[in-house]
Amino acid sequence: MSTQLSEFQECLRSSKRIVALVGAGLSASSGLATFRGSQGLWKNFNMIDLATPDAFYIDPGLVWQFYSWRRYEALKAQPNAGHLALARLSRLRSKKFITITQNVDGLSARGGHDPKTLYEIHGSLFELRCTSFTCTHVERGNTDVPLTPALTIDVDTEVGPSVTTATTSSASVSSNSTATTTATSSSPFFSPTKELNVDDLPKCPVCQSLMRPGVVWFGESLPLRVLDRIDTFLEAGPVDLILVIGTSGTVYPANSYVDIVRQRGGSVAIFNTDIDQDVLEGKVAKTWGFKGDAAELLPIALSPLFEDSEEANS
Repeated sequence: MSTQLSEFQECLRSSKRIVALVGAGLSASSGLATFRGSQGLWKNFNMIDLATPDAFYIDPGLVWQFYSWRRYEALKAQPNAGHLALARLSRLRSKKFITITQNVDGLSARGGHDPKTLYEIHGSLFELRCTSFTCTHVERGNTDVPLTPALTIDVDTEVGPSVTTATTSSASVSSNSTATTTATSSSPFFSPTKELNVDDLPKCPVCQSLMRPGVVWFGESLPLRVLDRIDTFLEAGPVDLILVIGTSGTVYPANSYVDIVRQRGGSVAIFNTDIDQDVLEGKVAKTWGFKGDAAELLPIALSPLFEDSEEANS
């Protein structure tokens, strides 16, 4: 057993209040593409370009096709051993624990995580919100595929490695763009998007306005209700340990949570494929780094807690 692992597990056992900060790297092990890591393309569109309010305003049909594909892929994926380990930790009575996930794929919830301690700060693919300013209707836990007949997924062309590393210039969404129908790609997995009318898209059952995906797009504010609940946990007492999983933890608000824990004397453990060398070499105080697949590393790292729990129940 490495020195870092043994030191971490000793801290883990003694910690009373623990936070897990989860990013896309954890779900990558379940086969879901990350936005940034692979410079992912969908039908020759940069996925980041489609995850904006402007893109939805310009071409809601295109954006809904993209999110229909993401919903399909997320439902097809299965929670991995990392999700299951965190779910098990969430149900230990001996620890006060929350998970702050930046993922919208629902895999943590499907893995059995206690819903009372799971905070999805970027929303969920399976939530739909009305776009009308005068309507507050929200649908949660909607796993219908397709959402409308026009959003039916063509399994023959949509399923497979349709997210590729960007080697050519990607199509973009702009007010002058006709990329919905004219984008091309040399990828054998490329298929053109359909030109859809607003009437083809999900409608609010209350006011009949257009519905949108219940995710936080680039440039939008994070949900205050969720942030308030996280702050309540952090303010209730010092956090002994924060687990940074599948994310760099360097972008707001993730970095602020890490900083808060450090400033109050807590420790940090990072599980990611990209970790600073100083952390890996143990040169950063009260910080451990475990480089590799978080889905493989987490069950091993957290195993003492589960062994202790089994002994206590025997």
